Amino acid sequence: MTPLARLLALPIRAYRLILSPWLGWHCRYQPTCSQYALEALEAHGAWRGGWLAARRIARCNPWGGCGYDPVPGAYKQCDQNALSPTGDTCDRDAPNETSMEKRNGDSRGAHL
Repeated sequence: MTPLARLLALPIRAYRLILSPWLGWHCRYQPTCSQYALEALEAHGAWRGGWLAARRIARCNPWGGCGYDPVPGAYKQCDQNALSPTGDTCDRDAPNETSMEKRNGDSRGAHL
């Protein structure tokens, strides 16, 4: 995160720490606007991230939308988003007798 983005994140973190517990959880979007702002600043820096956060906060009103609204371009690796399941490197190959032999040293089924 750039230094200017860190500076812009301070009031957001203060809001989440001090004000948000008192106001309650009435978020129309997932992730919440404050989480969205922090992710936007992290992914896009101060200028574009600040613009994305301001747009999101402007959309958060009784006549606006609701639902899942991720930060565009924040999750570039493997086209994943915040709700995507995490990949496990052990699940890449389907288990077969050869892979079991490598793990256990034999194929007699002692691992079952």
